[in-house]
Amino acid sequence: MMNLNTKATAQNTYDAIVVGSGISGGWAAKELTEKGLKVLMLERGRNVEHIKDYTTAMKKPWEFEHRGRLTETQKESHPVQKRDYPYTEFNESFWVNDHDCPYTEVKRFDWYRGFHVGGKSLMWGRQSYRLGDLNFEDNLKDGHGVDWPIRYKDIAPWYDYVEKFAGISGSVDNFPSLPDGHYLPPMEMNCVEKSVKKRIEDHYKKSRIMTIGRVANLTVEHGGRGNCQYRNLCSRGCPFGAYFSTQSSTLPAAQATGNLTLRPFSLVNEIIYDKETQKAKGVRIIDSETNEHIEYYAKIVFVNGSTLGSTFLLLNSTSPEHPNGLGNASGELGHNLMDHHFRCGASGQAEGFDDKYTFGKRANGIYIPRYRNIGNDKRDYVRGFGYQGGASRGNWHAEVAELAFGGDVKDLMSTPGSWNMGLGGFGESLPYHENRVYIDKTKKDKWGQNVLAIDCEFKDNEAKMRVDMMNDAAEMLELAGIKDVKTYDNGSTPGMAIHEMGTARMGKDPKTSVLNKWNQMHEVKNVFVTDGSCMPSAACQNPSLTYMALTARACDFAVSELKKGNI
Repeated sequence: MMNLNTKATAQNTYDAIVVGSGISGGWAAKELTEKGLKVLMLERGRNVEHIKDYTTAMKKPWEFEHRGRLTETQKESHPVQKRDYPYTEFNESFWVNDHDCPYTEVKRFDWYRGFHVGGKSLMWGRQSYRLGDLNFEDNLKDGHGVDWPIRYKDIAPWYDYVEKFAGISGSVDNFPSLPDGHYLPPMEMNCVEKSVKKRIEDHYKKSRIMTIGRVANLTVEHGGRGNCQYRNLCSRGCPFGAYFSTQSSTLPAAQATGNLTLRPFSLVNEIIYDKETQKAKGVRIIDSETNEHIEYYAKIVFVNGSTLGSTFLLLNSTSPEHPNGLGNASGELGHNLMDHHFRCGASGQAEGFDDKYTFGKRANGIYIPRYRNIGNDKRDYVRGFGYQGGASRGNWHAEVAELAFGGDVKDLMSTPGSWNMGLGGFGESLPYHENRVYIDKTKKDKWGQNVLAIDCEFKDNEAKMRVDMMNDAAEMLELAGIKDVKTYDNGSTPGMAIHEMGTARMGKDPKTSVLNKWNQMHEVKNVFVTDGSCMPSAACQNPSLTYMALTARACDFAVSELKKGNI
Protein backbone atom coordinates (compact mmCIF):
# COMPACT_ATOMS: atom_id res chain seq x y z
CA MET A 1 0.00 0.00 0.00
CA MET A 2 2.85 2.38 0.76
CA ASN A 3 4.20 1.93 -2.77
CA LEU A 4 0.77 2.44 -4.30
CA ASN A 5 0.25 5.67 -2.38
CA THR A 6 3.67 6.93 -3.35
CA LYS A 7 2.97 6.17 -7.00
CA ALA A 8 -0.40 7.93 -6.86
CA THR A 9 1.21 10.97 -5.30
CA ALA A 10 3.86 11.09 -8.00
CA GLN A 11 1.23 10.83 -10.72
CA ASN A 12 -0.68 13.73 -9.16
CA THR A 13 2.36 16.01 -8.79
CA TYR A 14 3.12 18.95 -11.09
CA ASP A 15 5.38 21.98 -11.04
CA ALA A 16 2.41 24.34 -10.87
CA ILE A 17 -1.34 24.20 -10.38
CA VAL A 18 -3.61 26.85 -11.88
CA VAL A 19 -7.08 27.10 -10.34
CA GLY A 20 -9.55 28.34 -12.96
CA SER A 21 -9.40 28.65 -16.74
CA GLY A 22 -10.87 32.08 -17.41
CA ILE A 23 -9.11 35.26 -18.52
CA SER A 24 -6.40 35.24 -15.84
CA GLY A 25 -6.19 31.44 -15.44
CA GLY A 26 -5.62 31.01 -19.16
CA TRP A 27 -2.80 33.53 -19.02
CA ALA A 28 -1.22 31.77 -16.01
CA ALA A 29 -1.29 28.44 -17.86
CA LYS A 30 0.25 29.98 -20.98
CA GLU A 31 3.04 31.80 -19.17
CA LEU A 32 4.00 28.97 -16.81
CA THR A 33 4.03 26.28 -19.51
CA GLU A 34 6.00 28.45 -21.89
CA LYS A 35 8.59 28.91 -19.15
CA GLY A 36 9.01 25.14 -18.98
CA LEU A 37 6.84 24.17 -16.00
CA LYS A 38 4.55 21.15 -16.02
CA VAL A 39 1.17 22.70 -15.25
CA LEU A 40 -2.17 21.29 -14.13
CA MET A 41 -5.08 23.62 -14.90
CA LEU A 42 -8.21 22.79 -12.91
CA GLU A 43 -11.67 23.92 -14.03
CA ARG A 44 -14.75 23.18 -11.97
CA GLY A 45 -17.06 22.92 -14.99
CA ARG A 46 -17.22 21.13 -18.31
CA ASN A 47 -14.83 21.39 -21.19
CA VAL A 48 -15.73 23.72 -24.08
CA GLU A 49 -13.72 23.09 -27.22
CA HIS A 50 -13.01 25.98 -29.56
CA ILE A 51 -15.44 26.10 -32.51
CA LYS A 52 -16.97 22.64 -31.94
CA ASP A 53 -18.76 23.60 -28.74
CA TYR A 54 -20.00 27.02 -29.84
CA THR A 55 -23.27 25.30 -30.68
CA THR A 56 -25.34 28.44 -31.29
CA ALA A 57 -22.71 30.64 -32.95
CA MET A 58 -23.94 30.11 -36.50
CA LYS A 59 -27.65 29.72 -35.85
CA LYS A 60 -30.15 32.05 -37.48
CA PRO A 61 -32.66 33.84 -35.22
CA TRP A 62 -35.54 31.70 -36.49
CA GLU A 63 -33.63 28.51 -35.65
CA PHE A 64 -34.07 29.19 -31.93
CA GLU A 65 -37.28 27.66 -30.67
CA HIS A 66 -38.11 30.66 -28.51
CA ARG A 67 -36.30 33.33 -30.59
CA GLY A 68 -33.83 34.00 -27.78
CA ARG A 69 -36.36 34.25 -24.98
CA LEU A 70 -36.28 32.18 -21.81
CA THR A 71 -38.76 29.47 -20.93
CA GLU A 72 -40.44 29.39 -17.55
CA THR A 73 -38.30 26.35 -16.68
CA GLN A 74 -35.12 28.26 -17.50
CA LYS A 75 -36.26 31.22 -15.43
CA GLU A 76 -37.00 28.94 -12.48
CA SER A 77 -33.58 27.27 -12.56
CA HIS A 78 -31.71 30.56 -13.11
CA PRO A 79 -33.27 33.07 -10.69
CA VAL A 80 -30.06 35.13 -10.50
CA GLN A 81 -28.74 34.70 -14.06
CA LYS A 82 -32.09 35.86 -15.50
CA ARG A 83 -31.94 39.21 -13.69
CA ASP A 84 -30.24 40.99 -16.56
CA TYR A 85 -29.34 40.77 -20.24
CA PRO A 86 -26.46 38.22 -20.32
CA TYR A 87 -28.56 35.08 -19.89
CA THR A 88 -30.68 34.28 -22.97
CA GLU A 89 -31.58 31.30 -25.10
CA PHE A 90 -28.76 32.33 -27.44
CA ASN A 91 -26.03 31.27 -24.98
CA GLU A 92 -27.87 29.72 -22.04
CA SER A 93 -25.44 26.77 -21.76
CA PHE A 94 -22.67 29.15 -20.69
CA TRP A 95 -24.40 30.20 -17.46
CA VAL A 96 -24.75 28.33 -14.17
CA ASN A 97 -27.86 26.71 -12.74
CA ASP A 98 -28.36 28.85 -9.64
CA HIS A 99 -29.96 26.01 -7.67
CA ASP A 100 -26.73 24.01 -7.90
CA CYS A 101 -24.61 26.81 -6.44
CA PRO A 102 -26.68 29.09 -4.19
CA TYR A 103 -25.24 31.96 -2.19
CA THR A 104 -26.56 34.20 0.55
CA GLU A 105 -27.42 37.78 -0.36
CA VAL A 106 -27.25 39.81 2.83
CA LYS A 107 -27.89 42.67 0.43
CA ARG A 108 -28.70 42.22 -3.23
CA PHE A 109 -25.69 41.12 -5.27
CA ASP A 110 -26.10 39.80 -8.82
CA TRP A 111 -23.49 37.07 -9.21
CA TYR A 112 -23.19 36.05 -12.86
CA ARG A 113 -21.16 32.86 -13.33
CA GLY A 114 -20.16 30.34 -15.96
CA PHE A 115 -18.68 26.98 -14.96
CA HIS A 116 -16.76 25.76 -18.01
CA VAL A 117 -13.30 25.91 -19.56
CA GLY A 118 -12.75 29.50 -20.59
CA GLY A 119 -15.04 30.91 -17.91
CA LYS A 120 -16.32 34.38 -18.67
CA SER A 121 -13.61 34.90 -21.30
CA LEU A 122 -16.21 33.46 -23.66
CA MET A 123 -18.92 35.95 -22.68
CA TRP A 124 -17.05 39.11 -21.62
CA GLY A 125 -17.64 42.55 -23.10
CA ARG A 126 -13.99 42.71 -24.33
CA GLN A 127 -13.44 46.39 -23.48
CA SER A 128 -9.71 46.65 -22.75
CA TYR A 129 -8.33 49.76 -21.06
CA ARG A 130 -5.14 50.36 -19.13
CA LEU A 131 -5.13 51.82 -15.65
CA GLY A 132 -2.76 54.78 -15.26
CA ASP A 133 -0.83 56.47 -12.47
CA LEU A 134 -3.99 58.41 -11.62
CA ASN A 135 -5.66 55.12 -10.65
CA PHE A 136 -2.66 53.59 -8.89
CA GLU A 137 -2.26 56.74 -6.77
CA ASP A 138 -5.89 57.55 -5.88
CA ASN A 139 -6.00 55.40 -2.74
CA LEU A 140 -2.94 57.12 -1.31
CA LYS A 141 -4.13 60.60 -2.24
CA ASP A 142 -7.69 60.46 -0.92
CA GLY A 143 -7.20 57.94 1.88
CA HIS A 144 -9.69 55.29 0.77
CA GLY A 145 -8.36 51.73 0.86
CA VAL A 146 -4.63 50.98 1.01
CA ASP A 147 -1.96 52.28 -1.32
CA TRP A 148 -1.28 50.15 -4.37
CA PRO A 149 2.15 48.51 -4.01
CA ILE A 150 2.87 49.21 -7.70
CA ARG A 151 2.66 52.13 -10.08
CA TYR A 152 2.00 52.40 -13.79
CA LYS A 153 5.69 52.11 -14.68
CA ASP A 154 5.77 48.68 -13.00
CA ILE A 155 2.96 47.23 -15.07
CA ALA A 156 3.32 49.19 -18.34
CA PRO A 157 5.71 46.66 -19.96
CA TRP A 158 3.25 43.89 -19.10
CA TYR A 159 0.36 45.80 -20.63
CA ASP A 160 2.52 45.98 -23.77
CA TYR A 161 3.15 42.26 -23.59
CA VAL A 162 -0.44 41.10 -23.20
CA GLU A 163 -1.87 43.59 -25.71
CA LYS A 164 0.50 42.36 -28.41
CA PHE A 165 -0.56 38.74 -27.85
CA ALA A 166 -4.28 39.23 -27.20
CA GLY A 167 -4.88 41.67 -30.04
CA ILE A 168 -6.58 44.89 -28.96
CA SER A 169 -8.02 47.21 -31.60
CA GLY A 170 -8.19 50.91 -30.85
CA SER A 171 -6.69 54.33 -31.48
CA VAL A 172 -3.82 56.18 -29.81
CA ASP A 173 -5.36 59.24 -28.19
CA ASN A 174 -2.66 60.81 -25.98
CA PHE A 175 -5.16 61.53 -23.19
CA PRO A 176 -3.73 61.79 -19.65
CA SER A 177 -6.19 59.55 -17.79
CA LEU A 178 -6.15 56.77 -20.40
CA PRO A 179 -2.64 55.49 -21.20
CA ASP A 180 -2.13 54.41 -24.78
CA GLY A 181 -1.01 50.94 -25.78
CA HIS A 182 -0.24 48.70 -28.74
CA TYR A 183 -3.32 48.52 -30.96
CA LEU A 184 -4.54 46.91 -34.11
CA PRO A 185 -6.39 49.29 -36.48
CA PRO A 186 -9.43 50.81 -34.74
CA MET A 187 -13.01 50.07 -35.66
CA GLU A 188 -14.72 52.99 -37.35
CA MET A 189 -17.25 55.29 -35.73
CA ASN A 190 -20.47 55.88 -37.63
CA CYS A 191 -21.46 59.27 -39.01
CA VAL A 192 -23.41 60.41 -35.94
CA GLU A 193 -20.64 59.38 -33.55
CA LYS A 194 -18.05 61.25 -35.62
CA SER A 195 -20.19 64.37 -35.47
CA VAL A 196 -20.68 64.09 -31.72
CA LYS A 197 -16.97 63.45 -31.18
CA LYS A 198 -15.94 66.57 -33.09
CA ARG A 199 -18.38 68.84 -31.27
CA ILE A 200 -17.46 67.52 -27.81
CA GLU A 201 -13.72 67.82 -28.42
CA ASP A 202 -14.03 71.26 -30.01
CA HIS A 203 -16.15 72.53 -27.12
CA TYR A 204 -13.98 71.16 -24.32
CA LYS A 205 -10.75 71.84 -26.22
CA LYS A 206 -9.62 68.24 -25.77
CA SER A 207 -10.04 68.29 -21.97
CA ARG A 208 -12.60 65.62 -22.80
CA ILE A 209 -12.31 63.22 -25.71
CA MET A 210 -14.49 60.61 -27.34
CA THR A 211 -12.70 57.63 -28.86
CA ILE A 212 -13.71 54.30 -30.33
CA GLY A 213 -13.73 51.56 -27.72
CA ARG A 214 -10.44 49.75 -27.19
CA VAL A 215 -11.67 46.23 -27.63
CA ALA A 216 -10.24 42.68 -27.75
CA ASN A 217 -11.76 42.11 -31.20
CA LEU A 218 -9.35 41.69 -34.08
CA THR A 219 -9.77 44.10 -36.97
CA VAL A 220 -7.09 42.24 -38.95
CA GLU A 221 -5.85 38.67 -38.80
CA HIS A 222 -3.54 38.26 -35.82
CA GLY A 223 -1.58 35.36 -34.41
CA GLY A 224 -3.32 32.82 -36.63
CA ARG A 225 -6.78 34.05 -35.65
CA GLY A 226 -9.35 35.47 -38.04
CA ASN A 227 -10.58 39.04 -37.99
CA CYS A 228 -13.96 40.20 -36.67
CA GLN A 229 -16.89 39.56 -39.01
CA TYR A 230 -19.04 42.34 -37.48
CA ARG A 231 -21.82 39.94 -36.53
CA ASN A 232 -22.10 41.13 -32.90
CA LEU A 233 -22.77 37.56 -31.73
CA CYS A 234 -19.66 37.36 -29.54
CA SER A 235 -21.38 35.99 -26.44
CA ARG A 236 -22.15 32.73 -28.27
CA GLY A 237 -18.44 31.99 -28.83
CA CYS A 238 -16.53 33.03 -31.93
CA PRO A 239 -15.66 30.33 -34.51
CA PHE A 240 -13.30 32.80 -36.20
CA GLY A 241 -11.24 33.30 -33.05
CA ALA A 242 -11.75 37.01 -33.62
CA TYR A 243 -11.90 38.01 -29.98
CA PHE A 244 -9.62 37.13 -27.11
CA SER A 245 -10.70 34.11 -25.09
CA THR A 246 -8.93 31.25 -23.36
CA GLN A 247 -10.07 28.91 -26.14
CA SER A 248 -8.87 31.06 -29.03
CA SER A 249 -5.65 32.38 -27.53
CA THR A 250 -3.97 31.30 -24.30
CA LEU A 251 -5.09 27.66 -24.17
CA PRO A 252 -3.72 26.75 -27.64
CA ALA A 253 -0.44 28.46 -26.70
CA ALA A 254 -0.20 26.48 -23.46
CA GLN A 255 -1.12 23.20 -25.15
CA ALA A 256 1.49 23.76 -27.86
CA THR A 257 4.24 23.49 -25.23
CA GLY A 258 3.27 19.93 -24.30
CA ASN A 259 3.47 20.99 -20.65
CA LEU A 260 -0.23 21.45 -19.87
CA THR A 261 -2.68 19.04 -18.32
CA LEU A 262 -6.25 20.37 -18.36
CA ARG A 263 -8.71 18.74 -15.99
CA PRO A 264 -12.33 19.91 -16.23
CA PHE A 265 -15.02 18.92 -13.69
CA SER A 266 -12.51 19.72 -10.93
CA LEU A 267 -13.95 21.89 -8.17
CA VAL A 268 -11.03 23.03 -6.04
CA ASN A 269 -12.29 22.90 -2.47
CA GLU A 270 -9.15 23.59 -0.47
CA ILE A 271 -5.50 24.59 -0.74
CA ILE A 272 -3.46 22.19 1.40
CA TYR A 273 -1.04 23.94 3.76
CA ASP A 274 2.15 22.28 5.00
CA LYS A 275 3.11 23.69 8.40
CA GLU A 276 6.63 22.25 8.15
CA THR A 277 7.53 24.21 5.02
CA GLN A 278 5.01 27.03 5.66
CA LYS A 279 3.94 26.66 2.04
CA ALA A 280 1.06 25.18 0.14
CA LYS A 281 1.78 21.65 -1.01
CA GLY A 282 -1.21 21.27 -3.31
CA VAL A 283 -4.98 21.34 -3.56
CA ARG A 284 -7.91 19.10 -2.76
CA ILE A 285 -10.61 18.89 -5.40
CA ILE A 286 -14.13 17.53 -5.65
CA ASP A 287 -14.79 15.85 -8.98
CA SER A 288 -17.95 17.74 -9.90
CA GLU A 289 -19.36 14.74 -11.79
CA THR A 290 -18.59 11.92 -9.32
CA ASN A 291 -18.09 13.85 -6.03
CA GLU A 292 -14.79 11.99 -5.58
CA HIS A 293 -12.19 13.86 -3.50
CA ILE A 294 -8.69 13.92 -5.02
CA GLU A 295 -5.45 15.64 -4.03
CA TYR A 296 -2.94 17.20 -6.43
CA TYR A 297 0.48 18.55 -5.51
CA ALA A 298 2.72 21.29 -6.87
CA LYS A 299 5.54 23.68 -6.05
CA ILE A 300 3.43 26.77 -6.79
CA VAL A 301 -0.31 27.45 -6.92
CA PHE A 302 -1.93 30.19 -8.99
CA VAL A 303 -5.45 31.05 -7.81
CA ASN A 304 -7.59 32.34 -10.68
CA GLY A 305 -11.09 31.18 -9.82
CA SER A 306 -12.69 34.64 -10.28
CA THR A 307 -12.86 37.25 -7.53
CA LEU A 308 -15.45 35.58 -5.35
CA GLY A 309 -14.58 32.02 -6.31
CA SER A 310 -10.95 32.54 -5.35
CA THR A 311 -11.83 34.23 -2.10
CA PHE A 312 -14.20 31.41 -1.19
CA LEU A 313 -11.37 28.93 -1.80
CA LEU A 314 -8.94 30.90 0.39
CA LEU A 315 -11.50 31.34 3.18
CA ASN A 316 -12.31 27.64 2.99
CA SER A 317 -8.63 26.64 3.25
CA THR A 318 -8.33 26.62 7.01
CA SER A 319 -5.73 24.97 9.24
CA PRO A 320 -4.43 25.44 12.80
CA GLU A 321 -1.91 27.91 11.35
CA HIS A 322 -4.54 29.71 9.26
CA PRO A 323 -7.80 29.37 11.21
CA ASN A 324 -9.56 32.23 9.38
CA GLY A 325 -8.56 31.29 5.87
CA LEU A 326 -5.26 30.84 4.07
CA GLY A 327 -3.04 33.90 4.40
CA ASN A 328 -5.63 35.86 6.38
CA ALA A 329 -3.63 37.08 9.38
CA SER A 330 -4.50 40.63 8.30
CA GLY A 331 -8.22 39.89 8.52
CA GLU A 332 -8.68 41.59 5.13
CA LEU A 333 -9.50 38.44 3.17
CA GLY A 334 -13.11 38.76 2.03
CA HIS A 335 -13.29 42.51 2.63
CA ASN A 336 -13.19 45.53 0.28
CA LEU A 337 -15.49 44.07 -2.38
CA MET A 338 -16.04 46.45 -5.30
CA ASP A 339 -17.95 46.60 -8.58
CA HIS A 340 -18.62 49.39 -11.04
CA HIS A 341 -21.94 51.21 -10.85
CA PHE A 342 -23.64 51.99 -14.13
CA ARG A 343 -27.08 52.08 -15.83
CA CYS A 344 -27.34 55.86 -15.77
CA GLY A 345 -26.65 58.53 -18.37
CA ALA A 346 -28.58 60.23 -21.16
CA SER A 347 -29.76 59.68 -24.72
CA GLY A 348 -31.50 61.56 -27.49
CA GLN A 349 -32.17 61.79 -31.22
CA ALA A 350 -29.77 62.91 -33.94
CA GLU A 351 -31.21 64.88 -36.84
CA GLY A 352 -29.81 65.43 -40.32
CA PHE A 353 -28.52 61.89 -40.98
CA ASP A 354 -31.61 60.28 -42.43
CA ASP A 355 -29.83 59.36 -45.66
CA LYS A 356 -27.12 57.46 -43.76
CA TYR A 357 -27.07 53.93 -42.38
CA THR A 358 -24.51 51.53 -40.90
CA PHE A 359 -22.95 48.50 -42.55
CA GLY A 360 -22.52 45.37 -40.44
CA LYS A 361 -22.99 45.09 -36.69
CA ARG A 362 -19.99 46.53 -34.93
CA ALA A 363 -19.44 44.69 -31.64
CA ASN A 364 -18.10 47.77 -29.93
CA GLY A 365 -19.09 51.27 -28.86
CA ILE A 366 -17.45 54.59 -28.09
CA TYR A 367 -15.56 55.57 -24.94
CA ILE A 368 -15.16 58.85 -23.06
CA PRO A 369 -12.41 58.46 -20.43
CA ARG A 370 -12.49 59.94 -16.95
CA TYR A 371 -12.15 63.71 -16.65
CA ARG A 372 -13.61 64.38 -13.16
CA ASN A 373 -11.47 65.04 -10.06
CA ILE A 374 -8.39 65.53 -12.20
CA GLY A 375 -6.18 68.59 -11.82
CA ASN A 376 -8.23 71.58 -10.70
CA ASP A 377 -11.58 69.81 -11.11
CA LYS A 378 -12.94 69.12 -7.62
CA ARG A 379 -16.36 67.60 -7.01
CA ASP A 380 -18.35 66.71 -3.89
CA TYR A 381 -17.25 63.10 -4.34
CA VAL A 382 -13.92 61.40 -4.99
CA ARG A 383 -12.78 59.42 -8.05
CA GLY A 384 -14.70 59.52 -11.33
CA PHE A 385 -16.36 57.78 -14.23
CA GLY A 386 -16.11 57.10 -17.94
CA TYR A 387 -18.79 56.67 -20.59
CA GLN A 388 -19.58 53.95 -23.05
CA GLY A 389 -22.29 54.18 -25.66
CA GLY A 390 -22.88 54.89 -29.30
CA ALA A 391 -25.29 55.83 -32.04
CA SER A 392 -27.65 53.59 -33.99
CA ARG A 393 -30.84 53.73 -36.02
CA GLY A 394 -34.08 52.50 -34.55
CA ASN A 395 -36.46 49.95 -36.02
CA TRP A 396 -39.48 50.42 -38.26
CA HIS A 397 -41.98 48.85 -35.88
CA ALA A 398 -42.31 51.98 -33.73
CA GLU A 399 -44.21 53.52 -36.63
CA VAL A 400 -46.71 50.70 -37.07
CA ALA A 401 -50.19 51.54 -35.76
CA GLU A 402 -52.79 48.81 -35.30
CA LEU A 403 -50.59 46.33 -37.20
CA ALA A 404 -51.24 47.98 -40.56
CA PHE A 405 -51.19 45.87 -43.69
CA GLY A 406 -50.65 46.17 -47.42
CA GLY A 407 -48.23 48.37 -49.31
CA ASP A 408 -47.94 50.98 -46.58
CA VAL A 409 -46.64 48.54 -43.98
CA LYS A 410 -44.20 47.04 -46.49
CA ASP A 411 -42.75 50.51 -47.07
CA LEU A 412 -42.47 51.07 -43.33
CA MET A 413 -40.75 47.73 -42.81
CA SER A 414 -38.01 48.70 -45.27
CA THR A 415 -37.44 52.14 -43.75
CA PRO A 416 -35.23 52.45 -40.65
CA GLY A 417 -36.29 54.66 -37.78
CA SER A 418 -34.55 57.70 -36.32
CA TRP A 419 -30.91 57.94 -35.22
CA ASN A 420 -30.35 57.77 -31.47
CA MET A 421 -27.20 58.56 -29.49
CA GLY A 422 -26.61 57.49 -25.91
CA LEU A 423 -23.92 57.81 -23.24
CA GLY A 424 -23.94 55.45 -20.27
CA GLY A 425 -21.65 56.04 -17.31
CA PHE A 426 -19.40 53.52 -15.59
CA GLY A 427 -18.43 54.83 -12.17
CA GLU A 428 -15.75 53.81 -9.71
CA SER A 429 -16.84 52.46 -6.34
CA LEU A 430 -14.65 52.79 -3.28
CA PRO A 431 -13.03 49.88 -1.39
CA TYR A 432 -15.20 49.94 1.73
CA HIS A 433 -13.97 47.52 4.40
CA GLU A 434 -17.54 46.63 5.37
CA ASN A 435 -18.38 45.47 1.84
CA ARG A 436 -17.44 41.87 2.37
CA VAL A 437 -17.99 38.18 1.78
CA TYR A 438 -17.78 35.32 4.26
CA ILE A 439 -18.70 31.64 4.41
CA ASP A 440 -22.29 30.89 5.39
CA LYS A 441 -22.20 27.56 7.22
CA THR A 442 -25.99 27.22 7.36
CA LYS A 443 -26.35 26.40 3.66
CA LYS A 444 -24.71 23.99 1.22
CA ASP A 445 -24.37 23.70 -2.54
CA LYS A 446 -24.85 20.68 -4.82
CA TRP A 447 -21.38 19.37 -3.95
CA GLY A 448 -21.77 19.63 -0.18
CA GLN A 449 -19.76 22.82 0.22
CA ASN A 450 -20.84 25.65 2.44
CA VAL A 451 -21.76 28.74 0.44
CA LEU A 452 -20.59 32.32 0.22
CA ALA A 453 -22.51 35.15 1.87
CA ILE A 454 -22.23 38.57 0.21
CA ASP A 455 -22.84 41.81 2.12
CA CYS A 456 -22.16 44.73 -0.21
CA GLU A 457 -23.75 48.05 -1.16
CA PHE A 458 -22.99 51.29 -2.93
CA LYS A 459 -22.85 54.35 -0.70
CA ASP A 460 -23.09 58.13 -0.67
CA ASN A 461 -19.98 58.73 -2.81
CA GLU A 462 -21.39 56.61 -5.61
CA ALA A 463 -24.82 58.28 -5.32
CA LYS A 464 -23.30 61.75 -5.68
CA MET A 465 -21.25 60.63 -8.66
CA ARG A 466 -24.35 59.34 -10.44
CA VAL A 467 -25.83 62.83 -10.54
CA ASP A 468 -22.86 64.00 -12.61
CA MET A 469 -22.96 60.82 -14.69
CA MET A 470 -26.47 61.76 -15.82
CA ASN A 471 -26.13 65.52 -16.10
CA ASP A 472 -22.73 65.53 -17.83
CA ALA A 473 -24.01 63.05 -20.41
CA ALA A 474 -26.99 65.26 -21.17
CA GLU A 475 -24.83 68.36 -21.39
CA MET A 476 -22.42 66.78 -23.86
CA LEU A 477 -25.18 65.38 -26.05
CA GLU A 478 -27.04 68.70 -26.18
CA LEU A 479 -23.97 70.73 -27.10
CA ALA A 480 -23.25 68.09 -29.78
CA GLY A 481 -26.62 68.85 -31.38
CA ILE A 482 -28.58 65.86 -30.13
CA LYS A 483 -32.30 66.64 -29.69
CA ASP A 484 -34.90 65.57 -27.15
CA VAL A 485 -32.20 64.53 -24.67
CA LYS A 486 -33.43 62.66 -21.62
CA THR A 487 -31.46 61.52 -18.59
CA TYR A 488 -32.05 58.22 -16.88
CA ASP A 489 -30.99 56.33 -13.77
CA ASN A 490 -32.19 52.75 -13.86
CA GLY A 491 -30.49 51.87 -10.61
CA SER A 492 -27.38 49.80 -10.06
CA THR A 493 -26.54 47.31 -7.35
CA PRO A 494 -23.19 45.51 -6.90
CA GLY A 495 -22.63 42.57 -9.21
CA MET A 496 -24.64 43.94 -12.12
CA ALA A 497 -21.59 45.23 -14.00
CA ILE A 498 -19.90 41.80 -13.67
CA HIS A 499 -16.70 43.62 -12.66
CA GLU A 500 -16.44 42.34 -9.09
CA MET A 501 -13.02 43.10 -7.59
CA GLY A 502 -11.20 43.19 -4.28
CA THR A 503 -11.48 40.77 -1.31
CA ALA A 504 -7.81 39.61 -1.45
CA ARG A 505 -6.08 42.89 -2.11
CA MET A 506 -2.45 43.69 -2.86
CA GLY A 507 -0.61 46.01 -0.52
CA LYS A 508 2.71 46.99 0.98
CA ASP A 509 1.88 46.02 4.58
CA PRO A 510 1.04 42.41 5.52
CA LYS A 511 -1.06 43.79 8.37
CA THR A 512 -3.53 45.44 5.97
CA SER A 513 -3.35 43.31 2.81
CA VAL A 514 -3.30 39.71 1.60
CA LEU A 515 -0.86 39.92 -1.33
CA ASN A 516 2.40 41.73 -2.02
CA LYS A 517 3.38 43.69 -5.13
CA TRP A 518 3.97 40.45 -7.06
CA ASN A 519 0.47 39.07 -6.29
CA GLN A 520 2.19 36.67 -3.90
CA MET A 521 0.58 35.87 -0.56
CA HIS A 522 2.43 37.62 2.26
CA GLU A 523 2.19 34.53 4.45
CA VAL A 524 2.31 31.66 1.94
CA LYS A 525 5.06 32.42 -0.54
CA ASN A 526 4.18 29.84 -3.19
CA VAL A 527 0.56 30.94 -3.63
CA PHE A 528 -0.25 33.70 -6.13
CA VAL A 529 -3.63 35.33 -6.76
CA THR A 530 -3.95 37.31 -9.99
CA ASP A 531 -7.65 37.58 -10.77
CA GLY A 532 -9.91 40.46 -9.79
CA SER A 533 -9.70 39.65 -6.08
CA CYS A 534 -6.21 41.22 -5.97
CA MET A 535 -7.36 44.76 -6.80
CA PRO A 536 -6.90 47.44 -4.08
CA SER A 537 -9.16 49.84 -6.01
CA ALA A 538 -11.51 49.58 -8.96
CA ALA A 539 -10.73 52.64 -11.14
CA CYS A 540 -13.59 53.19 -13.62
CA GLN A 541 -12.08 51.32 -16.57
CA ASN A 542 -13.03 47.77 -17.48
CA PRO A 543 -10.54 45.67 -15.51
CA SER A 544 -9.79 42.49 -17.48
CA LEU A 545 -6.73 43.81 -19.33
CA THR A 546 -5.18 44.63 -15.95
CA TYR A 547 -5.77 41.06 -14.74
CA MET A 548 -3.94 39.79 -17.83
CA ALA A 549 -0.95 42.07 -17.25
CA LEU A 550 -0.74 41.32 -13.52
CA THR A 551 -0.90 37.59 -14.24
CA ALA A 552 1.90 37.63 -16.81
CA ARG A 553 4.02 39.74 -14.46
CA ALA A 554 3.40 37.45 -11.48
CA CYS A 555 4.22 34.33 -13.51
CA ASP A 556 7.53 35.82 -14.57
CA PHE A 557 8.37 36.56 -10.95
CA ALA A 558 7.17 33.18 -9.65
CA VAL A 559 9.28 31.17 -12.08
CA SER A 560 12.31 33.34 -11.33
CA GLU A 561 11.86 32.77 -7.59
CA LEU A 562 11.32 29.06 -8.15
CA LYS A 563 14.61 28.78 -10.05
CA LYS A 564 16.42 30.68 -7.30
CA GLY A 565 15.03 28.28 -4.71
CA ASN A 566 13.18 31.04 -2.86
CA ILE A 567 9.84 29.28 -3.13
